[in-house]
Amino acid sequence: MQSIPVPLVASQSRARTRTVVVASADGSFRQRLSEILAGLRWKVREAEGGAEAWAEAEAALPEAVIVDSWLPDLEIHEFLSDFRARFPETDLVTNGESTEMESLPGPYRQELLYAMHRAQETDTASWNMAPALKTPLAIENPKLIDWLPSGMGKTEEREGRGEGERTPAPVRHAAPPVLAAAASTARETGPSERLPELIGNDPCMLEISRRIRLVAPRTTPVLIEGPTGSGKELVAEALHRLSQRNHKSFIVINCAAIPEALLEAELFGHTRGAFTGAVQGRTGRIEAADGGTLFLDEIGEMPLGLQAKLLRFVECGELQRVGDNETVKVDVRILAATHRPLAQHAQTGKFRSDLYYRLAVFLVRTPALIDHAQDLPLLVEHFLAKMGREAPVKRIDRGALAKLGAHNWPGNVRELEHVLERAAILAGDEAVITANEIDFGDVVN
Repeated sequence: MQSIPVPLVASQSRARTRTVVVASADGSFRQRLSEILAGLRWKVREAEGGAEAWAEAEAALPEAVIVDSWLPDLEIHEFLSDFRARFPETDLVTNGESTEMESLPGPYRQELLYAMHRAQETDTASWNMAPALKTPLAIENPKLIDWLPSGMGKTEEREGRGEGERTPAPVRHAAPPVLAAAASTARETGPSERLPELIGNDPCMLEISRRIRLVAPRTTPVLIEGPTGSGKELVAEALHRLSQRNHKSFIVINCAAIPEALLEAELFGHTRGAFTGAVQGRTGRIEAADGGTLFLDEIGEMPLGLQAKLLRFVECGELQRVGDNETVKVDVRILAATHRPLAQHAQTGKFRSDLYYRLAVFLVRTPALIDHAQDLPLLVEHFLAKMGREAPVKRIDRGALAKLGAHNWPGNVRELEHVLERAAILAGDEAVITANEIDFGDVVN
């Protein structure tokens, strides 16, 4: 396992730290929430009551304050009302039924809500996951790290259970020193760098989070490159969430999914009678994203003729609806994604070079799953927990994880999610997914 590069760690010290005050009489809740917020690069000040929270806010002038549903020393509604009047610029978030007393959402509201949700999840069930994915197991594929859920594999009889009923017996191994050191490095540096949307502590994943944090507050166009199924749309969503436009629309259009004859009208809109079947006018996706973010997925599939019209909009911010002579001014931040080598296509004429350089002002590259294979256990845990929101959470045994580890994942993270969903369905009412339920379909490694 590779260690985190020095430049990446050094960049963390240069990043601006935001401050939040967490006010709650529940010390364990404060601790859980503080740990999660610290992982999102917040500097946390804790307060046991309203008076202490007020003093912390006076001293630190925080970007946000999270207040529990009850305070031991002050009436909650009175405190919220007075606090909002005294600190109108502070994002005030409540953990209860007093949401009407909150401030208008700040630019980081989604991060705060995510942290609160995670803290509450940790309190109720610790994700209801089977033993943590931390025990080494030799996996055939040399590119995959050898980790396995502890407590998976062997079974043994338990006293007091019926004949034939078995429960997993703990399998405990000492991690090799190099793995233990790498895991320690990931714990120390990973969470503070990683965005909640991006699962994984591999250095390449941390670099993506770093780049997103740097460019998200700007209006700079971003081109996201990466293989199919590697999470390009998640990157775009994170860029929008961390931008100043997060209170406006996030409009997605897949340039490969819409026929060429309709794509122009879909993007720019059209007037009534502009073409056969246009019985009424329609606002295009670009105009619908005014003030927000437009995500052009699979931009490499856009026809060359339409690229020229898009270039005009990117350069001047004006668009012309199909069938209309008037231009409309629109303020949109453009994100684009492609699985194709767009720079090479620009050189060979398959993609307009002038449009490429307009879109690729800032690049973010999402890796294939095989390139951050050490994150496989974290991804498995994440997807099983995600499926557990609608059905009982399933566990995964030693053989199943070994089978996942031997796969080359041509479909990347999306394929992993679908394989796990298929396995959960095949497992039926069984609580544990075994190797028999791991089905890769017709894909051949």
